[in-house]
Amino acid sequence: MPRRGVSPGQGYPSSDREQDSDRSSEASSLGRLWMALGLALALALALPDCLVLWVPAEAHPLPAQSHPARLNRMLPQLRDTFGWWNFTCPVCKVLFTVIDIGLKQESSVAQVGSMAIKLCNLLKIAPPAVCQSAVQLFQGDMVEVWTRSVLSPSEACGLLLGSTCGHWDVFSSWNISLPAVPKPPPRPPSPPAPGAPVSRILFLTDLHWDHDYLEGADPDCVDPLCCRQGSGLPPTSRPGAGYWGEYSKCDLPLRTLESLLSGLGPAGPFDMVYWTGDIPAHNVWQQSRQDQLRALTTITALVRKFLGPVPVYPAVGNHESTPVNGFPPPFIEGNHSSSWLYEAMAKAWEPWLPAEALQTLRIGGFYALSPRPGLRLISLNMNFCSRENFWLLINSTDPAGQLQWLVRELQAAEDRGDKVHIIGHIPPGHCLKSWSWNYYRIVARYENTLAGQFFGHTHVDEFEVFYDEETLSRPLAVAFLAPSATTYIGLNPGYRVYQTDGDYPGSSHVVLDHETFILNLTQANTPGATPHWQRLYRARETYGLPNALPAAWHDLVYRMRGDTRLFQTFWFLYHKGHPPSEPCGPPCRLATLCAQLSARADSPALCRHLVPESPLDSHNLWPRPLFC
Repeated sequence: MPRRGVSPGQGYPSSDREQDSDRSSEASSLGRLWMALGLALALALALPDCLVLWVPAEAHPLPAQSHPARLNRMLPQLRDTFGWWNFTCPVCKVLFTVIDIGLKQESSVAQVGSMAIKLCNLLKIAPPAVCQSAVQLFQGDMVEVWTRSVLSPSEACGLLLGSTCGHWDVFSSWNISLPAVPKPPPRPPSPPAPGAPVSRILFLTDLHWDHDYLEGADPDCVDPLCCRQGSGLPPTSRPGAGYWGEYSKCDLPLRTLESLLSGLGPAGPFDMVYWTGDIPAHNVWQQSRQDQLRALTTITALVRKFLGPVPVYPAVGNHESTPVNGFPPPFIEGNHSSSWLYEAMAKAWEPWLPAEALQTLRIGGFYALSPRPGLRLISLNMNFCSRENFWLLINSTDPAGQLQWLVRELQAAEDRGDKVHIIGHIPPGHCLKSWSWNYYRIVARYENTLAGQFFGHTHVDEFEVFYDEETLSRPLAVAFLAPSATTYIGLNPGYRVYQTDGDYPGSSHVVLDHETFILNLTQANTPGATPHWQRLYRARETYGLPNALPAAWHDLVYRMRGDTRLFQTFWFLYHKGHPPSEPCGPPCRLATLCAQLSARADSPALCRHLVPESPLDSHNLWPRPLFC
C-alpha cells in the first residue's frame, strides 16, 4: 500500500520543529510555494493535451508524455527562476522535513492560487486569462490534495534536484488478487451458425456539447477552445465557424447532436446503446458544477427523446467533473467528493439502470447489470486509472476497490457461464501503469468470459490488442476505441454501430463487425445544404478481415506494416475521413501501428516484434492520444 494519506508530519520528530519558529516560518513560505508549484504542474499535467499541445497540422500521434518527462522539460526553467541551482540536497531535505507544519499553518488557498497564476503565466501553460480562470477553478481541490499527499523530503528533493538526492515515484506498483480458481483452457469463440440472431449496439462517445458555440466565430482564436462566444471574429481572409461544426479546436452545437440522434434511422434498429461519456465541452478552465449538470441533464434528455424505449447504458467520462479529471476516491467526503455528480447521474439515468447498478454508481461511478440472459455488462469508471486524475496522488492503489470488484464480477460470470461486455471511457492502454497492467492480468485470466471491450476518449478510430502474458504473442482480446461525436480537433462528427452475436442460448456475444458513420462537415456547411449522416465504412469489408476476433486485428497491424496503401486507408478512417494535410511518414506509421498493440500502458516490449530491425527505439514509438 503506498504511503499516500499519511498525516502530514507523521514519522518526523515534532520536537525539532517546535524549537525553531524561524524554520517553521520558512517552511510555511516554502509550503505555499510548493503547493503553488504543485497547482501549476497539475494544470500542465491535467490540461496540456486539450489546452496547450494542440498542433492541428501534426500528422502523427503525440510521443509519450509521462509525468516525469513533462516535468523534466519544465524543471530547468523553474530552477533558474527560483535560484534552485544553489538549493543543495541537505538544505532541501531540512526544509521539506518541516514543510508539513507550514502547510498546516499557512494553507491559504488565495495565496497559493496567486503564486500558481504567476507560475502558469511564466511557464506559458496557457494564455493569461485561462491561467487566471483555471487556477481559481483548480486551487481548492489541489490544495486539499497536496496537503493530504505531501511528498516525503526524499521524494520532493528527488523531484526538484534529481535522482542523486532522492527517489520520486508518486504512483507506486501494486497488485490485485485473483481467485485461486484455476483458469480454464482458452476457448476461442466459434462463428455463429448461419441465420443466428445478430444484435446491433449503438455506440456514442465524446459528444462534447458546447453551449456557447457560435456560427461565424473565430475557429482559430487564442483560447484553447474556439468557435464560441468570446472567440471573436476571424480575419476577413478566413471564414468563421460553420453552422454544423468546424474542423478546428471546436466542439459541437446542440443542433448537430440533435441531427445525429434524429438521423439514426438508416443505421438502426438498435438493441441497446453504449454511451461512454465526455458530455461537456473542452472549456475546462471556466466550468462550474451547474454547467456540468446542465450538460448531463440536457444531453440525457436528448438521448432519451430520440432513442425512446431502447435501453442506454452510460459510462463516466473524464470531462463530466469539474475541475476536469478530478475524481476523488470514495473515502474523500464532504464538498470535495464526487457525490454531487454521481447522485445527479443516478437520477438522470434511473430509467435505464436497475437498483443494484444505481447503488454502486452513487458510490464510485461504476456498475454492473444483466441486459439479457447470458450477458453481463460492466461499466467502469476509468477516471480511477487516469494519469491526469490528481486525486490519485493521495492513493493510487486500486481506487474505490474497482478492479477487485471487477474480478468478483468476472468470476461470478464465469461460474454462471455468462459472457461479459466492458464499457468505459479512457482505454486501458492510456492508464497509469500499475492499473493498466493489473487490468491486463484480469483480461488474460478471464479471456473465455470477456466477449467485448468498448472505449472512447481518444476521439479517433483505433483499437488495442491484448496478448497472453507469458509470451506476449497470442492475441486473446481486443478493445475497440470508437471515434468521437465531436469535431475536436479537426475531425468530422461520427458514431459507431457494433454487430454482435445475438440474443439466443449459447451466444458468444462477441463483436462480429462494426460500422462507422460520419457527417461530412464540408458538405453539411455548404449554403443551402442539409446534414446527411452517412456510413464511412464497414470494418471487415474495408480491411479484408475474416472475422472481428483478436487475431484478425493483430494480423491487420502486421499487414499494414508492409502495405502502405492499406495503412493509408486506415489513416483516413482513423481521422473519420478528414486526415491532416501533413503525410504520415515511416515514424508516424510505426507509432500509429504500435498504438494498436498498446493495451498495456508503458510497455514498449509489445512493439519490439513490430519493428525488430528498425533503427527507431521502440520506447520512442509509444504514442499517447491526440485528443482528450
